[in-house]
Amino acid sequence: MAIIEGAKAPEFTLPGSDGKTHRLTDYAGKKLIIYFYPKDNTPGCTKESCAFAESYRELQELDVNLVGVSKDSLASHDKFIAKFGLPFVLLSDPETTMLQSYDAWGEKKLYGKVSLGCIRSTVIINNDGTVLKHWPQVKKAAEHPQEVLEYLKGK
Repeated sequence: MAIIEGAKAPEFTLPGSDGKTHRLTDYAGKKLIIYFYPKDNTPGCTKESCAFAESYRELQELDVNLVGVSKDSLASHDKFIAKFGLPFVLLSDPETTMLQSYDAWGEKKLYGKVSLGCIRSTVIINNDGTVLKHWPQVKKAAEHPQEVLEYLKGK
């Protein structure tokens, strides 16, 4: 399924680091940022997650929810959250169901080597459950959260 701005966002049901099951419908009536990242405790993912943490208060003031999604286990997420003081929920998708439905799983090229994995990307879902904005491939992990915040401030 392709992620198309203006189209209905794919439904999901995944366990969260807060011990709850999260579904798209849980966020109805509010904007939701979903950022997909390859792996807990790796340099790019840490920079991106910490940058989202730095803008978290401003996102809350804009009435925007934020979740991160990776293939990592909840135990891995718990360590990642504790180590860096992340104030938001991380969802675990070991079967890559959500990653695939949000076009965040596929072939990647790193240092000339092609592999299958999580594609760093971000989706903003509008209050009505439609895709407001999609960044299909995030190149600058550390700067991207600020880009997302600036986009939302302009809405």
